[in-house]
Amino acid sequence: MQGSMQGSQSPSEHETVGAYALGILDDAEATAFEAHLAGCEWCAQQLDELAGMEPMLAALADLPGSGTPAIGESLSAKPNPRFVEKLVDEVADRRAQKRRRSFYMIAAAAALIVSGPIVAVAASAGDSGGDSAQVLADKNPAKTVFDTLSDRVTATDASTKVTATVATQEKAWGTEAVVELKNVAGPNKCSLIAVGKNGERETISSWSVPEWGYGLPNAKTEQAKNPLYVQGGAAFAPNEIDHFEVMTFDGKKLVEVDA
Repeated sequence: MQGSMQGSQSPSEHETVGAYALGILDDAEATAFEAHLAGCEWCAQQLDELAGMEPMLAALADLPGSGTPAIGESLSAKPNPRFVEKLVDEVADRRAQKRRRSFYMIAAAAALIVSGPIVAVAASAGDSGGDSAQVLADKNPAKTVFDTLSDRVTATDASTKVTATVATQEKAWGTEAVVELKNVAGPNKCSLIAVGKNGERETISSWSVPEWGYGLPNAKTEQAKNPLYVQGGAAFAPNEIDHFEVMTFDGKKLVEVDA
């Protein structure tokens, strides 16, 4: 009966024992494996052998090369070497996925923090008038940082008429940058891109332009007359940047600013 049960399972379910032992399955995956584990003697035995290996495998996943023979010799319970090597690869892959997810979450949170006050201006100005919009604009953290940075360069595109001023400051991690954008119409989606002297391109920040636009001198509302301020950062050092570009998501260059 046990042999029949094991034979009916797919190979991937048996292989999941390593990920389960390491605690890197999500809730749905863990629940599915536990249901399989209840009827699989082989997986239960492998799980017992793998107990306590997570710290060693996690550390090993961060090191160059596998190194599994040396670690394998130190274990009282010795799973198949090929099995251990596969676990190491799986840990490395899962840890890389977690790092990428963490990066995207941090980037999304930073974008919300920067854009939040601007959205508040747009939502409040129509209800409370221009004075309220100006008060909220003054509290925009991106504009506050922009006002403190003295290293600025401005350019206006002859074709699009969009004006951008990029203020920068060197940081230990690279370059902090805030862009002030004027005369940009919406709706649109844009990015500020740093172009290195080596030709590499790095997106500093992205944002949406509502239909009323930003920094339009002849606009009828204060929210449309006010410039847009967006803050971000690049891994480039300031002296490694050749210029900045404000690009739409469909590939149109709105303005280019020398570094």
